[in-house]
Amino acid sequence: MRKLTGAVFLSLDGVMQAPGGPEEDRSGGFRFGGWTAPFGDESASRPLAKYLIKPDYDLLLGKRTYDIFAAYWPYNQDNPIGEKFQRINKYVLTHSDEPLAWANSHRLSGDTAETVAGLKRTEGRDLLIQGSSTLYVPLLAAGLIDRLILMTYPVVLGQGKRIFDGSQKPGALKLVDHFVSDRGVVFATYEPAGDVPTGTFETREPSEAELKRREKWAKEDA
Repeated sequence: MRKLTGAVFLSLDGVMQAPGGPEEDRSGGFRFGGWTAPFGDESASRPLAKYLIKPDYDLLLGKRTYDIFAAYWPYNQDNPIGEKFQRINKYVLTHSDEPLAWANSHRLSGDTAETVAGLKRTEGRDLLIQGSSTLYVPLLAAGLIDRLILMTYPVVLGQGKRIFDGSQKPGALKLVDHFVSDRGVVFATYEPAGDVPTGTFETREPSEAELKRREKWAKEDA
């Protein structure tokens, strides 16, 4: 079974749209394209290399991200990421009949969750999602992502594309790796860890006032 990792560039308020440049994705009137660039430094390059260059993986992409990558990375082979992306397989979820001209590209179609579940059952390298915001909602809802690498930048963007929309199955996550760059970028790697644990900080029996509050709010919420 192939493992599936999602590596996401995020703002503090959960936006992942157009981290790489102003012309990357202006859909919805997004005007902050390239918001990760000012935070790039040597301390951030080390974890990026750890996640994007060193592991042996194939890419899983939505069509819009594929088009962005295909217009950039084949022409930037001097970059280690470009060289890697050129030679590995690119699996592209799309309803379009447009040819996928980038070397080692493979078209996938059909229901996103069912198709990716089938791909995970095939032989081959593990899979990495880059960009591709439309893939996260169905794949997280279906429990198909084995690892999330959240690279959170100290900016608030307001509107923009996000990976969470409230349809995800509730669950706990386990932190398995973390790093903070000199400019405040938080790299945190999570894996699923079962059901959401709950508890209480109460150490005494509830007061009469607390019992009345609960009764009042229960009626209001009914």
